[in-house]
Amino acid sequence: MAEAAVQEKVYTIDDIYALPDGERAELVDGKIYYMAPPGRTHQKISWKLHQAIGNYIDSKGGQCEVYAAPFAVFLSEDDINYIEPDISVICDTSKLDEKGCHGAPDWIIEVVSPGSKRMDYYTKLFKYRTAGVKEYWIVDYEKNCITVYDFQNDSGDDYTFSDTIPVGIYPDLEIDLSKINK
Repeated sequence: MAEAAVQEKVYTIDDIYALPDGERAELVDGKIYYMAPPGRTHQKISWKLHQAIGNYIDSKGGQCEVYAAPFAVFLSEDDINYIEPDISVICDTSKLDEKGCHGAPDWIIEVVSPGSKRMDYYTKLFKYRTAGVKEYWIVDYEKNCITVYDFQNDSGDDYTFSDTIPVGIYPDLEIDLSKINK
């Protein structure tokens, strides 16, 4: 006689919204991934990148909007995927409402924390690519490495914190990471 397979519970966005105040998690294909609070270096890098991008958009009078976590991104039309990228840039503002972004942002940046490496380097890379994100940066300050994926041109490049990185979705924007003091 064969053993019955154990079926894992599939969580939904309702489960995310039911979390106790202050508890953060992401939902990927019905699995909950709890998030530890980010450290000081993580927050500093995230804030400086957010500031640089926001200043650029403002200086150009651009229509794109930049959001820092916690900001909800619903990559697909289902109720089993909910993420909070560290930085999201959305140029199609029709995707935005009070709950967050419905569909793929144009550009996502994840600042890696010790507990998020597998999620940022593998799970989210696949999810972002298949959802239609144009550009994805993985900022890993422990490795002094920034991996830039340009999904529009199917390319990836590695940089360090002493480099100036060109932004694929903005041909005239480069971010000087040496100014992002760790």
